[in-house]
Amino acid sequence: MEVCETQLTLHGVELDLSYLRRSGTGTPLLCLHGFGSTKEDYADLGFRTDFDGRELIFVDAPGFGASSISDASALSIPFLVDTAIAFCDQIGVSRFHLSGHSMGGLTALLLAHQNPDRVASFINIEGNVAPEDCFLSRQIVEHPAPTAEAFLEGFIERVRARPEYASRLYALGLRSKLRPSSAPPIFRSMVDLSDNTDLMTKFAALRCPRLFVHGAQNAHLSYLSALPDYGVEVCEIPHAGHFPMYSNPPALWSAMAAFLDKVEASE
Repeated sequence: MEVCETQLTLHGVELDLSYLRRSGTGTPLLCLHGFGSTKEDYADLGFRTDFDGRELIFVDAPGFGASSISDASALSIPFLVDTAIAFCDQIGVSRFHLSGHSMGGLTALLLAHQNPDRVASFINIEGNVAPEDCFLSRQIVEHPAPTAEAFLEGFIERVRARPEYASRLYALGLRSKLRPSSAPPIFRSMVDLSDNTDLMTKFAALRCPRLFVHGAQNAHLSYLSALPDYGVEVCEIPHAGHFPMYSNPPALWSAMAAFLDKVEASE
């Protein structure tokens, strides 16, 4: 896969975006990472035979990984939606299969809701659809700190102590994968949207094929049993929690490939 960069000015804010891209045929797959993660979360798809021939695009959100933003206070989930659309326009991609994890799943949900003609299918990997999904982002309210740096340090220690698969691995990489200033505005936006917007209605109303992926440790999520009634496929990844790409990546990649193959066969 090729490492690429592009520059955008969005709402008066300058962005330098880093992304991975592999050429291919048919409808490309655009993947959006979660909070505290990067485009490299998805990089192994480029080595998988079940993704052979498929165009792949993985982008670092502004303020994460190798992407930068001139004013981190502008960050929010709606800003990330606008960024993703402007990014696709810039690189000449009009329609795509869409995958998003956690923060990226919420971003992808709003993107698909606002731009239904651009999304061929949607793989939601534990993206927020209800208030109960804010078990990480709600820490911005429950554990206030005097500075963004202090909040991130406390967040790292709290995540490290969580009894879920891959929590320590995730916590270990946080300092190198995001700027501290990115955390407060993103988390506040995630909590606000989850608490005050009917995200589930938006998810249910999408007309594209949809797959909701969750780790086995999160089988308690209250809305899982209702998703098939909305036409959403549900896939549980064994031996995984909120970060299946860290704790059981082969199962996650296989589930994604099988879903995409089925979608394209039905077309």
